[in-house]
This record gives sequence, structure tokens and C-alpha cells, in this order.
Amino acid sequence: MSASRALLDLLGIDCPIIQAPMAGTSTPALAAPLSTAGALGSLGVAATDAAGARAMIADARARSSRSLNVNVFCHPPARADAAVEAAWLARLAPAFARFGARPPAQLREIYTTFQTDDAMLATLVELAPKVVSFHFGIPAPARVAALRQAGIVLVGTATSLAEGRALAAAGAHAVVAQGYEAGGQRAVFDAEAPDDQLTTLALTQLLARDLAIPVIAAGGIMNGAGIDAALRVGASAAQLGTAFVGCRESAADADYRAALQSDAALHPTMTRVISGRPAGCLANRFTAFGAAIPASAGPAYSITYDAGKALVAAAKAAASPASARSGPGKAPHSRARCLPPSSWPRFAPRCGRSATTCARAPAARSRSPPRDPVEQAPGLGAARRLLSSAP
Repeated sequence: MSASRALLDLLGIDCPIIQAPMAGTSTPALAAPLSTAGALGSLGVAATDAAGARAMIADARARSSRSLNVNVFCHPPARADAAVEAAWLARLAPAFARFGARPPAQLREIYTTFQTDDAMLATLVELAPKVVSFHFGIPAPARVAALRQAGIVLVGTATSLAEGRALAAAGAHAVVAQGYEAGGQRAVFDAEAPDDQLTTLALTQLLARDLAIPVIAAGGIMNGAGIDAALRVGASAAQLGTAFVGCRESAADADYRAALQSDAALHPTMTRVISGRPAGCLANRFTAFGAAIPASAGPAYSITYDAGKALVAAAKAAASPASARSGPGKAPHSRARCLPPSSWPRFAPRCGRSATTCARAPAARSRSPPRDPVEQAPGLGAARRLLSSAP
């Protein structure tokens, strides 16, 4: 059995395509049609509580009975420092003033880590989605054991060989190889340690050679050619995020979707100024401002994020969309385009080797690409032939 087939069977999917969870951007309306079509739809629940996660999972299940991935964050609990936070707000005051606003009076930790969220753990064990994936580290051993005992497939995210080995040793069933090209939050376990900054293909090859569990490539993959390249170097599947941000079913606002279709998408950057941890996004005035600030000057994650979100809200209120572009999305090789979620597996035969991994998908038996699904399916009007450059 091939590594790709083994992963597809493990996840209960037909094609080697996984939609990145993207907390705050993914929605049940985006994840469900992907799952129904045979890929793996995902929900990021780090930005909500257990009740919110329960509602999102119920919504997705009402739309699809196929596999679902639910993603949590495993960052260390934030250490508040009133002096550092006050200095950070003072530093941001001129940026708020440009939009006729003032910074908030104080900051708070806005994302609760899964490491201490017992209600989220209980909800996931009870509802038992097919997959639970995690970012920023590894859940405590008791939490890993509880999820595995519930029959849940566990997928961790690694940015280095050391992290990949740690995930495998902790009981992950598969690992996402997040290359430096990836948009959104960088998954490094220790945000203060040096980052190897390995590319997606280099990291995928490294992990695939070293680990006994399947590897999922993530970062900068925008089309069939990218999926094919990942599979050829040892990935069992590919995870795509930015490719779906522009879809109408995502929670991204209209200004950010427009930015992903513009020349702004050709200028990605990595910054800590938004959240307090490295994150891939589109360059703007705020990220330029952050480039001159030492990493040690900002509050902890996700306390910094509270200020970043407040500044984005101020920019939007002042109708300054270019300054408000701080969401996930990083497409350094091409502008972000997307197809309706339900069409993706039907294009898998155009992904070279991936055609052989889609035996359960009827469309995989045909070598003729289908008509442009944008003309056939409702929604996602911004989607336009994402795989047009595929072989």
C-alpha cells in the first residue's frame, strides 16, 4: 500500500487535498463541501470557546457526513506584563491616531491554549471529529491519550525535523510539514528559538525520509502543479490555505480577498507585530512598522494579537483597507485563486501522481478535465481556475 493511500484510508478521504484550518477564516460552509467531495475540510477553533466549537462542528456535520478536521492551538499560556503592554500601546498610539482612534486601555489574552482548556478537550472527546490537528506544539500526554482513546486521528504541525520527531514520538498519526512559505501563524514550538526557515519541499523530503508516519506538505501550494511537486518528494497529501481564503464561503472580508487577487499578493512577509508570534501575511504599513521593533519589545502571544485586531478594526472603520490587511494568506509564487470546494477532487487527475491516490473518486478515472466548475456550482464567485497551471 502506498503512503498516500494509507493516509487517505486513515483520514477517510478520497483525494490528497486538505483545507488548512485557518482559525478565524475557515467556516463550516467552506469545510463541508470539501469533505463531501472527498477531500478533508477543516475548522480552526482556536479563536472560539468550547461552545463555539460545538456549534461549528454541528453546522459542518449538518452540511456533510464525511471526515472533518478540527484544529487547536497548543501555545504556552500567556504571561501578562502590565509594563510591557502599556509600552506597546504607547508605541502603537501614532498608528491608531492615523485612523482617528485611540488604542485600547488595556490588553488581554484572546486565545486560550488547548493545553489548559478542559472544556474544549471534553467537547472534542464527546463529539469525536475524525481528525484533531494541533499547532504551536504538542498537547500534554493525558490530552493526547484522551483524544486517541476517543478514536480520533491526531495530526501535528512541524517546521523542523526535531519537531516532526517529537510529534511522532508523542503519538501523532501524521505530521504537517509547514514550510516557510506558508501563510498564517508559523507553527514553531518555541517562537523565541532560531527558526530553520526550511522550504515546504525541503522539509517534506526531510520528514518523509526520517519519520514512519505520513507527511502532509503545507506552504505555498496554490495549484495542481504544487500538489504534484509535494507528492513527488514524499508527501502523502497537500494542505492548502491561501488558495481558499478568497472563496466566498471563507470568513475573510472583501478587502482582504481583493488584496489576494492584486499585486499585494506578490509581496508576502513574516512578522510578529500582529500577534506576538511569527505569522506570514501580506506586507503593509503595519508590518513595515513592526520590522524595526525588536521581538522582545512586544507582549506575549496572544496579548499582542488583541492590539493588532483593535488596530485592524480602526483601519476598517476609517475605510483604509490596505492598512487592515493582517489576516492569513501568503502566496509568494502566484496570486491566490480558488475553485469551489466541491470541484477540487475532480481536478485531482491533473496532479500527476495524485491521480493514482484517488481510486475512490469516480472522476479520477477520466483524463478529461471537467468544465469550469465556477460555471456549474453556486457560490465562490471569486474562484477562477486555480489549477489552470497544472500539468
